[in-house]
Amino acid sequence: MKAEIISIGTELLLGEIVNTNAQYIAKELASLGIDVYHQSVVGDNVGRLYEAYRVAFQRADLIITTGGLGPTKDDMTKEIAAKFLNRKLVPHNESLKIIEEFFSKRNLPVNDGNRKQGYFPEGAIILPNPNGTAPACIVEHNDKKLILLPGPPREMVPLFETEVIPYLKKYQDKVFVFKVLNISGIGEGHMEEIIMDIVDNQTNPTVAPYAKTQGLTLRIAASGFTYEEAEKLIVPVEKQIRDRLGDNIYGEGDTTLEAVVAELLIENKLTIATAESCTGGLLSGRLINYPGISSVFMEGVVTYSNQSKIRLLDVKPETLEKYGAVSQEVAKEMAEGIYKSAGTSIGISVTGIAGPAGETETSPVGLTYIGICMNGTTKVKKLNLSGDRNRIRNMITTSALDLLRREIINFSF
Repeated sequence: MKAEIISIGTELLLGEIVNTNAQYIAKELASLGIDVYHQSVVGDNVGRLYEAYRVAFQRADLIITTGGLGPTKDDMTKEIAAKFLNRKLVPHNESLKIIEEFFSKRNLPVNDGNRKQGYFPEGAIILPNPNGTAPACIVEHNDKKLILLPGPPREMVPLFETEVIPYLKKYQDKVFVFKVLNISGIGEGHMEEIIMDIVDNQTNPTVAPYAKTQGLTLRIAASGFTYEEAEKLIVPVEKQIRDRLGDNIYGEGDTTLEAVVAELLIENKLTIATAESCTGGLLSGRLINYPGISSVFMEGVVTYSNQSKIRLLDVKPETLEKYGAVSQEVAKEMAEGIYKSAGTSIGISVTGIAGPAGETETSPVGLTYIGICMNGTTKVKKLNLSGDRNRIRNMITTSALDLLRREIINFSF
């Protein structure tokens, strides 16, 4: 089954609202084995919405829309759908009754705009919406299916889970199972090189790499007539990948890198303190994302200026003068300084040039040093990164967490 997602709303086109609905629906459809070949965003315009329906019905079997089911005049999703499908808009008495009761309980008048939310294309399957006043609906037209959902995610997501997924499962002829492996500390090109033959020879399961802000993921997807059958197909492929990528794989599914690091710290009873320059607290912020980190995370300092490095971390003025703030030597002294002052098992430091200004011939934008002092032993890693300021800062933070993960794993307790 081929699907298309149409997101409706001028506010989406203008970038005033982030389109999280399309992302959510696409992921859910993938888990059902439904291919999403196209996504589109359409403003609140009669002609453009009609054209979006025309194109979608030509190239997809399943069309899902979000938005435009509200009470205002520019909410036209159902109206244009009815016109396109040559069906009348008819009242649904149960929905109208729920709408009347909703406003009555709040001592509010019901106007024609509110009542129009209870009208649907003739023959539609009505999906009640307990989280809002706009019910959703499914229209089956010849061999096509049109699902009209509300725009607010707090309404759309529960409707999708309770109504749409069970409906779509009726049309599945196979079961689909997915395993997502999270990867860090290796570039996308290098990773693909290592597993390219597995990707090239895929049939069932399939293997697909994806880049994300905090590293890489590999999705292994298998289909079978039963869950057990599909799951068994994944096992040998996953083993092949794990054998090749080793400890570059840090977790599965929704597991975050900071969660893995936090759990390693807690499990091994290792306390930690951070000293950051160019990342400005991003590293400590990522660690603090994990609930329960307070048992091991002692403190974090942002020593952006040379003066603060000297005052708070005991970095030597002569080190700064001779090697510069972005150097292996300063990263080492920063890590050792926070380690000593906080009295922790680990001190980790970050110093770098995030740009766009500040580079020199010997210190380009993206040059970074990460220092780790662990039980009195200090190591420093050098990075040469590229991208804009935010990308570099996020990459540094991820690299620091990954280095920390590897050091703890390889530490001899």
